[in-house]
Amino acid sequence: MTALLRLSNWIDRLTEFVGRWVSWLVLAAVLISAANAAVRKILDTSSNAFLEIQWYLFAAVFLLGAGYTLLRQEHVRIDVVLSRFHRRTQVMIEMFGLVAFLMPFVIVVIDLVMPLVIRAYQSGEMSSSAGGLIRWPVFALLPLGFSLLGLQGVSEFIKRLAFLEGRAPDPGRKIAAKTPEEELAEAIRKQAEGAQP
Repeated sequence: MTALLRLSNWIDRLTEFVGRWVSWLVLAAVLISAANAAVRKILDTSSNAFLEIQWYLFAAVFLLGAGYTLLRQEHVRIDVVLSRFHRRTQVMIEMFGLVAFLMPFVIVVIDLVMPLVIRAYQSGEMSSSAGGLIRWPVFALLPLGFSLLGLQGVSEFIKRLAFLEGRAPDPGRKIAAKTPEEELAEAIRKQAEGAQP
């Protein structure tokens, strides 16, 4: 179990790294969108590449951030029935869900999309829009994102197994992290305290 927990810890660190890195793509998408809108209004010109890179960035955030969402316990859940059970029963049901639903879904999606990615890469497939971008990088986000999600699913299974054996804390608790609003409020409070004589 110690080796499995080390593996889980490594996966969690990888997921955390990817999640934090991917969050910067939101800023990049906003800046590109604003620049594209400004150029279109001021110079009355635009490029389909600017529009498509925004779509690519959105796809990257959504797909590469799925594992991070699972790590943070922020995925959509419907706990109407599950909340009625004891925590150990809930954990066993979650483990069943990971094995019976998440992992097969991940494997099927990767299996179905890999031929598409390979074909797009080999052919150098381009967007049908004038001035559009090559397609294989955005296609490659699908197997990459689902692989990261599958890895995080393995980590979540290990943590739940360790919890049932009494070797780890409850894996279903949300990782306590401050929201951007809480961080801003704290920074303002500190600044106000520093300004007072």
